[in-house]
Amino acid sequence: MTETFTARAVGTSTARLDGPVKVSGTARYAYEQSTDRPAHLYPVLATVARGTITAMHTQDAEALDGVLAVLTPWNAPRLADTTNRDLTVLQSPEVDFRNQIVGAVIATSPEVAREAASLVRVEYDEKEHDAEFRPDHPERYAPEDADAAAGDLDAALAAAEVVVDQRYSTPEEHNNPMEPHATVAVWDPDGPLLTLHSSTQGTHVVRKSLAPVLGLEPEQIRVIAPYVGGGFGAKGAPHAHDVLAALAARVLPGRAVKFPVTRQQSFVFVGHRPATAQRVRLAARSDGTLTAVAHDSVSSSARIGEYLEQAASTSRTMYGASVRHTSHRVVPLDVPVPFWMRAPGEAPGMFALEVAMDELAAATGVDPVELRVRNDPPRDPDTGNAWTSRRLVECLREGADWFGWEGRDPAPGTRRNGEWMVGTGVASAMYPHNLMPGTKASVRYDGEGRYTVRVGAADIGTGAWTTLALISADALEVPVEQIAMEIGDSALPPASVAGGSSGTSSWGAAIVSAARTFRDQHGPDPAPGTEVTAPAADRDTLEGHTAHSFGAHFVEAWVQPETGQVRVPRMRSVFSIGRVVNPRTVRSQFLGGMTMGLSMALHEHSVRDPRFGHVVTQDLATYHVPVNADVEDMDARWLDEVDDRATPMGSRGAGEIGIVGVAAAVVNAVHHATGRRVRDLPVTPARLLGA
Repeated sequence: MTETFTARAVGTSTARLDGPVKVSGTARYAYEQSTDRPAHLYPVLATVARGTITAMHTQDAEALDGVLAVLTPWNAPRLADTTNRDLTVLQSPEVDFRNQIVGAVIATSPEVAREAASLVRVEYDEKEHDAEFRPDHPERYAPEDADAAAGDLDAALAAAEVVVDQRYSTPEEHNNPMEPHATVAVWDPDGPLLTLHSSTQGTHVVRKSLAPVLGLEPEQIRVIAPYVGGGFGAKGAPHAHDVLAALAARVLPGRAVKFPVTRQQSFVFVGHRPATAQRVRLAARSDGTLTAVAHDSVSSSARIGEYLEQAASTSRTMYGASVRHTSHRVVPLDVPVPFWMRAPGEAPGMFALEVAMDELAAATGVDPVELRVRNDPPRDPDTGNAWTSRRLVECLREGADWFGWEGRDPAPGTRRNGEWMVGTGVASAMYPHNLMPGTKASVRYDGEGRYTVRVGAADIGTGAWTTLALISADALEVPVEQIAMEIGDSALPPASVAGGSSGTSSWGAAIVSAARTFRDQHGPDPAPGTEVTAPAADRDTLEGHTAHSFGAHFVEAWVQPETGQVRVPRMRSVFSIGRVVNPRTVRSQFLGGMTMGLSMALHEHSVRDPRFGHVVTQDLATYHVPVNADVEDMDARWLDEVDDRATPMGSRGAGEIGIVGVAAAVVNAVHHATGRRVRDLPVTPARLLGA
């Protein structure tokens, strides 16, 4: 098979093919699926953070007109596999965290279900709990493969002409996509035994994960998700609500059970970004050249399931230094299990590293852009591999020119605009290129030059419907108008999750492979109905190479000195991600990530009350995210390049790099404006005024 990929449609700015159905309101999301006689589920949640249920009084709920069933740990169907306690729902009276699902009401309307759930009375034998994250927690431990070391750190620190040694922290955060999690479940003995309309980033991931839990074969479950209203990682795997919906459907076979997770419940059992406490030590010569990088991170986790936020990992490879030490520790708490949130690990980790680099620039008197250029490694420091492409220096240079960095006064607190103090900051961005295994695609010729391309991918708002059609068109050498895409269904050829910025790369590689196999087997004149299914080809071109995407963020920050209010009126970012498949949707991804980074810097903070174990900021009134007034003059560019080693299309991922480093750029700009360094996110007025 030829390895060439000629881009004709790929690289053109293309409107979303799913745009018309979305703006007209005819694109059906999970909860909107039409069903006959739907039943509605509302959960009963624990009011203690740890303990044992001693009694559940359900009589009042069961007597309410319209109630179909009340599930408890004593009457719910049994699960076949309870090793994953995050998915073990209603199987025992044990309570592991506050607001854990301990029961459920199924009724003829959502209003009746919710009212009935409020009538269920639960008695507990309450136990002492611990929901407070402390970096020096006595139970903190080292997960498997938590540490990495190269060289003598103590000697490097002792010999260094300049040392930066600081501590940084990021708070617990929660995903809040526009469409909350939702599942519609049908247990039908005459079809696939279980059908789930689920708001998910991976239909096959849900099927594979839930099958052993429910005691089913994967083929007995069908998961459907053609349209998903955002995910940011939390929808990258099934959670307790999916299991509960399946159990409820089993109680009412043949009847659809709808379970929409409320906004408040989104702060409980569907994952969150854990809090981190990080220490970064940089050893350098007086000219800013790094001789050692040490990055130690402690993050919160759950007692019932380990989750590691690998915040220190990027420091192994980001900058050149012969001595590199990284470590991770986790603190088990009586809280729900954390999970992915956009750029898990990289977002909090690069915040700490890039602020530390700014502190090194100040300590050495080297311009922050020049400092990063001086420490750009020619090869991957962690593995010694060659880069498939590392154009960070070009991103920094082009970004500095575009932003107007030249002539910047290095002294903090010297620039004013009326009553506002003004500063500028920079930070680098890096995100690994990921190709997930297991994806297949099928190509069918429909006649008259038209093809149907099928892959079980998920479009979570990123534009997959369109980007995959562009890739298909070029792979089959036809106009995009002659391509019909089918995605978002586990009945289609298997696909990896839309996560790790790997979706377009993994699914697109499978489509290219299927198209080439189709052409090799059937030539340029196939018979209508001819179909071929093929997996993505192995990327032996990556042998001995490291593939990452890079970027640079430039931020202007204004600070009101009396109130501590921070505004970011201008942000410019430049990225290197290989060939851009669709400029229109890629720019949207970048701006979305940059906005989320701005949110991380100035707003987001889930406040967990350790006395009771629950998050008190469990709505969008108290959990702050940016509004239009916060997002002003923001723009993104990318370098023109093709990375043929990374994917057959020459592309790398774009979904997550936009957030990485933004918080550091904002903090660095705030420091330049005021001379005050805030090392704990978010940068609230209280923290800034008290710095």
